[in-house]
Amino acid sequence: MASADVMVSADGRKPGRWAAALTAVVGILVGTLLAVVTAGLLMSSQVHVVNGWETIMNCGMPGYGIIHQAACAAIFPMVNLPQQEVYWFTTLSEGHQTLNGQNRYILYFPPGGLPPNNASWSLTMTTPKNKFVNNSINRYSVGEFSGLVPNANGSVTIYIQNTPPAGKESNWLPSPVGNFKLWLRVFVPGNAILNGSYNPPQVVGVS
Repeated sequence: MASADVMVSADGRKPGRWAAALTAVVGILVGTLLAVVTAGLLMSSQVHVVNGWETIMNCGMPGYGIIHQAACAAIFPMVNLPQQEVYWFTTLSEGHQTLNGQNRYILYFPPGGLPPNNASWSLTMTTPKNKFVNNSINRYSVGEFSGLVPNANGSVTIYIQNTPPAGKESNWLPSPVGNFKLWLRVFVPGNAILNGSYNPPQVVGVS
């Protein structure tokens, strides 16, 4: 009776257990690497960038595979349906300059230009690794309910810097001394956000 086919090495011997285990490990590593590369390419193709802010609108939506959802989870602190919450983040000011606490910045919302929503919005300061930034007034975000004071024309200016702006402390978001990241979060966003017609303003450096 003919024997069953088996895998053999070049010299005609059956591979040992170590060889089989090594083959399995290599297969797992290669599969993982391909999954990571695929997720990165997938995210790059779906990231929407405007005025230095980045977002992905279809995170949390049904019908996408596990790689897509894992990539979303790696980028955003939470993954919700866009009808529930939309995130933008940036590490850049105008001219693609890295945000750094050695400099001062503003985020200016023109009259009627605050993020449209049916709940609230906030601007949060973190380190590049998404950790909160310790500061003297324990303020980590500003937004809908933080007591921002509008300008005379109804616009709103947020001051992003390491030291308090004289007379503008109510609109101050403290930054660290080094690099940082900003998160703009909108809860139950309005239609202008969902259909892509609303764009957050650019972070601008000031002298």
